[in-house]
Amino acid sequence: MSSKRFRLSILVETALVAAFAMALSYIPDFASWFSPSFGAIPLVLFSLRRGPKYGILAGTIWGLLHFILGKVWYLSVSQVVIEYLFAFASMGLAGFFAAPFQKALRQEHKGRALIYASLGGCLAVFVRYFWHFLAGLLFWGSYAPKGMSPYMYSLTVNGTAGLLTLVFLILTFAIIIPTQGKLFLVRH
Repeated sequence: MSSKRFRLSILVETALVAAFAMALSYIPDFASWFSPSFGAIPLVLFSLRRGPKYGILAGTIWGLLHFILGKVWYLSVSQVVIEYLFAFASMGLAGFFAAPFQKALRQEHKGRALIYASLGGCLAVFVRYFWHFLAGLLFWGSYAPKGMSPYMYSLTVNGTAGLLTLVFLILTFAIIIPTQGKLFLVRH
């Protein structure tokens, strides 16, 4: 496969993953803002397959799709940049664990691969929800229930959503890596 054609196929894969992540964003929230982000699952899996460059690109596209599809909660330009560009792009940071993750898979060390995938997922989720926490503190704090500090309000809402997202990610890793680990190994 030629270099241009190979790069084009990766870009198509990137766009498809972002679209799939967006589609999963339409799963009804079962606990309002406390719900996990199901779109994080394909994005982190993709980042572990293709690395941070394409993972961050897919996350950025996912964030931009919120604008196109009218799923943006807008308070100010800086809030939108933080929550829809920085936060969603951060999901691609899991890709920084792609090389050791794939090496462990090639060596058939599935337990080690699961650890690297979980570390990548932790990094991505922590950074994403740090941005949401910051936006919650700076922009959404006035919506805190009476008597609750904006800090605790943002920590509770975003911490719960982040923790649930991480739990779903790790459960997904525990199912996919032992059974379908070869999906992450790409030929160049």
